[in-house]
Amino acid sequence: MNKLRPIMFVGTGSDVGKSIINAAFCRIFLQDGFKPAPFKAQNMSLNSYATPDGLEIGRAQAVQAEACGLESKVEMNPILLKPTSEMNAQIVLNGKPLGNKSASEYFLGSDRDALFAEVMKSYDKLFEHYNPLVIEGAGSISEMNLWDKDIVNMRVALASNAATYLIADIDRGGVFASVYGSIKLLPAEERKLIKGIIINKFRGDLALFEDGKKMLEELCGIPVVAIIPYYRNIFIDDEDSVVLDKKIAKLKTKKLNIVVVLLKHMSNFTDFNVLERIPEVNLFYTHSADDVISSDIVIIPGSKNTIEDLIYLRKSGMAKAILQAHDSGKAVYGICGGFQMMGDEIFDPQHLESEVEVIKGLGLLPVKTILTPEKTTEQCEFKFQNNTEVCKGYEIHMGESMSDNKSPLAILCNGKKDGYIKNSKIWGTYIHGIFDNISVIKEIVKVNGGDDVQDFDLNDFKQAQYNKLADLVRECSDMDYIYKTLKE
Repeated sequence: MNKLRPIMFVGTGSDVGKSIINAAFCRIFLQDGFKPAPFKAQNMSLNSYATPDGLEIGRAQAVQAEACGLESKVEMNPILLKPTSEMNAQIVLNGKPLGNKSASEYFLGSDRDALFAEVMKSYDKLFEHYNPLVIEGAGSISEMNLWDKDIVNMRVALASNAATYLIADIDRGGVFASVYGSIKLLPAEERKLIKGIIINKFRGDLALFEDGKKMLEELCGIPVVAIIPYYRNIFIDDEDSVVLDKKIAKLKTKKLNIVVVLLKHMSNFTDFNVLERIPEVNLFYTHSADDVISSDIVIIPGSKNTIEDLIYLRKSGMAKAILQAHDSGKAVYGICGGFQMMGDEIFDPQHLESEVEVIKGLGLLPVKTILTPEKTTEQCEFKFQNNTEVCKGYEIHMGESMSDNKSPLAILCNGKKDGYIKNSKIWGTYIHGIFDNISVIKEIVKVNGGDDVQDFDLNDFKQAQYNKLADLVRECSDMDYIYKTLKE
């Protein structure tokens, strides 16, 4: 099969749909008999994933790899920035943490050419084996103050000679100005690479935008190759935490109400995507202490800054509400950082997360945690409680939690013990993706008085969603033109 030119999706801003459009084309190329692979030079996200060889990448690239029918590889996302506060982030290079840096240290103090050389090494490895590469940019391509520091947007497009498509979110408004400005601000050599415009999240009758499409093409001198409608019936893992604003629902009668406590540094909220699909369950996110007290199950999720989030829970009154829910017989479960918070104490002797060296936990589990620089990143198989079914998940955490080891929640297939269970209504675990396993969901719903949960095959569901997404995007796109630009 002939080698295609790489395709790249860039945006007029953040959360315009780059990751999802990228996943759609990953699946389209797979459907058309190619062997595509995703690539994003630098990602900033608290949603991450452990590759089969124990390295860490952004969750979006793991999703895109799935859409390509591939196992995830670290080369798909060589640099990952995981914010630990408003000004600082953990730098993950080639799947391993380098340490924490402030934004100014990273963008002004780091050798951008050396970093770019690193990401292009990953690109070259992928380019050798896959066809085509489906590249994703980050944020806006027209942040002029960042151009000399760019290692993820048009610098990648130039280096790879990618056929580049600009995505704009029409739902947020200002689409003409954002598209026209984004293109016209680019230097001439970069502007030449923009082969088309994709209008995303269009609501209503597409025919009503026909005049707008023509105007935009005349203004920019570039064709509008796709107008993607706003949809509600396709479910692909989201990357940006802004989507959580749409999931702050309320309690529902005749449902088992599961509330996820919103943390300031919440990580891996994709842990709860399958629970959201279960008809017998009403899962929602909250900042409200009243919601915590009134729900049937409280989940404390992962955190990129466990100590600061624990302090936040206390100041906001949420910690008191969690303890009150527990005292009234409600279930409380913790994942990763949430598990650490449920223990007796958390120690940070090297100040990895905070100036606080030791802090009392919620005291729900007889566990003490020491935060360490070493990071565990690995996929795992395990047996949940006394169940015989083998489940799957992954670990991404810094620190070690110590207990009497007499009551582990799960036994990993390598013999390692995970988490701690006091009883069926109070436990914690380091396993992300634990609720992707229907046997675990059935167990927690049953012990908390919910209706019987029907079987749910996660892989079949995901494959169906990738195909639905690809079919929708294909139907709305000028695929002949797009393929033509990939053969130039």
